[in-house]
Amino acid sequence: MSSQMRLGWRTVDGMQIRFGESAGSQGNADPVVLSGPWPESILAFEGIWPHLAGKADLLAIDLPGFGRSERRTELLNPQAMGEFIVSVLDNWGIERAHLVCPDVGTAASLFAAAAHPRRIRSLVVGTGATAYPLGVAGLLKDVIDAPDTSGLLALEAERIVANVMAALGDAAPDEEVASDYVESNRAGRFAEAARYVRSYPEQLPILAGLLPGILTPVQIIAGRADPIVPLANAEYLAARLTNSRLEVLDAGHFVWEEAPERYAALVADWVAGGYLAEAGGQPEGIAATQKPDMEKEVS
Repeated sequence: MSSQMRLGWRTVDGMQIRFGESAGSQGNADPVVLSGPWPESILAFEGIWPHLAGKADLLAIDLPGFGRSERRTELLNPQAMGEFIVSVLDNWGIERAHLVCPDVGTAASLFAAAAHPRRIRSLVVGTGATAYPLGVAGLLKDVIDAPDTSGLLALEAERIVANVMAALGDAAPDEEVASDYVESNRAGRFAEAARYVRSYPEQLPILAGLLPGILTPVQIIAGRADPIVPLANAEYLAARLTNSRLEVLDAGHFVWEEAPERYAALVADWVAGGYLAEAGGQPEGIAATQKPDMEKEVS
């Protein structure tokens, strides 16, 4: 990892949670809190970290059951995980934060914003299933549709990560990071984490009812060619969130690794003040505004 990222462990809500922090304080009132993707970990942010570390104070978290963090089964659904994210803010003494929560963090952070709007300055989400009826494909669809998780126990962590590396192609990380992904999915951890996405059929209809009432500014970043969570999920959010902006990158599912400089630039511009345009210029992000064009396509 970049020397700017300090890895450590901290007890949050009775669990050992792995985190990474930026090495030096930028003195920002509102830090950026990132949650790691699945089946990867916070080390997936290796490519974007150096671009963001000089712009804001950063805290990255492996959510319970994901990456290398401990788990509790009752937290393996987006609504409960949203409450855990707020517990992280409490544990670090963060009054308000910008949340960058792609992939499995997308639904959780939206639940958090719905329940605790004044704790979250803005959100950056995307590549996580949010549409209902469900619109997912590939292995994710197979995991959700399976009658139970017993078949997932037979999947070797090395095979899971090899599939991720193949999808990333030239953007695949180095051996150290790939090894961390393997350890993040060993000993049944992938099958246990799957409980989270298997809760989507019950959880996403609840989220759908909350979306129109979320006034927190939301930056949605999605890959145009995502084969796992199709672009329709991002468009679904953009059509229902009052203060949102959709950016579509020429990438697949793992946009933070496939297009790290562009992804980091979008996040940096957003937290530096871009989010205010979606909040009617008000820092609290409370006023609803007329939305601009739903999609801004970029390369």
